[in-house]
Amino acid sequence: MKILYVAAEVVPFAKTGGLADVASSLPLKLAELGHDIRVVMPMHRQIIEKYKHEMDYVKAYYVDLNWRRQHVGLFQLEKNGVIYYFLDNEYYFNRNYLYGEFDDGERYAYFNKAVVRLLKEIDFKADVVHSNDWHSGLVNLFLYEFAKGDTFYQTIKKVFTIHNLKYQGVFPPEVLGEVMGVSYEYFNDDSIKYYDNINFMKAGIVYSDRVNTVSKSYAEEIKYPYFGEGLDGILNKHAYKLSGIINGIDNDHYNPETDPTIYKNYSLKTIEDKVENKLKLQADLSLPIDANIPMIGLVSRFSDMKGLDLIAHILETLLQHEVQLVILGTGEARYEEMFKHFAWRYPKKLSANIFFSNELANKIYAASDFFLMPSNSEPCGLSQLISLRYGTLPIVREVGGLKDTIIPFNQYTHEGNGFSFSNYNAYELLETVFMALDVYEHKPEAMKQLIQNAMLSDHSWDQSVQDYLKLYTE
Repeated sequence: MKILYVAAEVVPFAKTGGLADVASSLPLKLAELGHDIRVVMPMHRQIIEKYKHEMDYVKAYYVDLNWRRQHVGLFQLEKNGVIYYFLDNEYYFNRNYLYGEFDDGERYAYFNKAVVRLLKEIDFKADVVHSNDWHSGLVNLFLYEFAKGDTFYQTIKKVFTIHNLKYQGVFPPEVLGEVMGVSYEYFNDDSIKYYDNINFMKAGIVYSDRVNTVSKSYAEEIKYPYFGEGLDGILNKHAYKLSGIINGIDNDHYNPETDPTIYKNYSLKTIEDKVENKLKLQADLSLPIDANIPMIGLVSRFSDMKGLDLIAHILETLLQHEVQLVILGTGEARYEEMFKHFAWRYPKKLSANIFFSNELANKIYAASDFFLMPSNSEPCGLSQLISLRYGTLPIVREVGGLKDTIIPFNQYTHEGNGFSFSNYNAYELLETVFMALDVYEHKPEAMKQLIQNAMLSDHSWDQSVQDYLKLYTE
């Protein structure tokens, strides 16, 4: 099967979130199965020079944005059986940020149109074009538009994945004619009109053959106003083509047995070595060195979406108990200041690391006994999957991908691979944390069984890639 995979960010070239991890892992798995998978992304300034030197220049071509002709420099790099294309335009992508620039509507309209032109420029008649999130939502509209007058595009099928419905790419209607160069016939409620603007995410949904989200639960949740972010109406209209496929993780990359970033490697057979990671992290973060103190990790963006408002309500009470919290991340200033304040008040119980480091993140996954993830909304979530891999028990809210991947502890059968609560309520979170601490302190056999269940949970890409192939084949 011939597949063109479109994403604004891909590991290891550029990353701001989980999309980049998926855009790396899924194509690699498809290539391993023998499919002709090619990935295309912008030539961002953030791509390190090492990879730029490895690229080969292919050709130049142009795209029309209404009256403007814009240059596209096409570069190519082959890595692990996948061909990566990079679309270069200094004006649009030599920027400080991947998103959040004043002209994002024009930048990504350009990228989307250049992607559709790319198919003909390299004579790659894909069976499926798979685009992701609002940054590539217009690809489907342009494929639909181009197919009206060019038979090359008429048999190409379109898959669109929603990784996070909250970010939709909403821009003024002038982008339609003055940038995209298409008719205002698309400015209607059944197309990409969104109140008095246009919506790139909506374009991806409406003009796709199949839409999927990154978990089955999230695919159902977004049909309702609370999670639908204003698009629940159009999602219900297109529900016949909507499904959910859980993300996987790279088991080779996230492997406590071989991970070079953690202090002491371990496996299920040598699980007693896991505690060495706690002791070393306690020393490095100037926490009391004690193997018996339960450690709770939090690696997150600091926002209400991630449940930080619930944590704010329980933090004082939680820190009255014998526990250590290790925090890593950045985000809203009020939460950054909150963690700094409590780290000052409780220096022996809370370590606030207000930055991000992949290396420290892995150390926290390996060292902690529990991992806190009480999200208000969570399309899939990767952190809980990584923590399972490291034998660290997630404490989550039953929402989206967290509901699909974390089986709550059963105190009678000792089944489960973590702890969960259903309502978005600070007291339920606190009670669930106390339940986890009680198991840690008083039920060592149950704790041992939970860790085993967690590490045996299979959330690799092996099953998910088969689900995607089934979706493509449909």
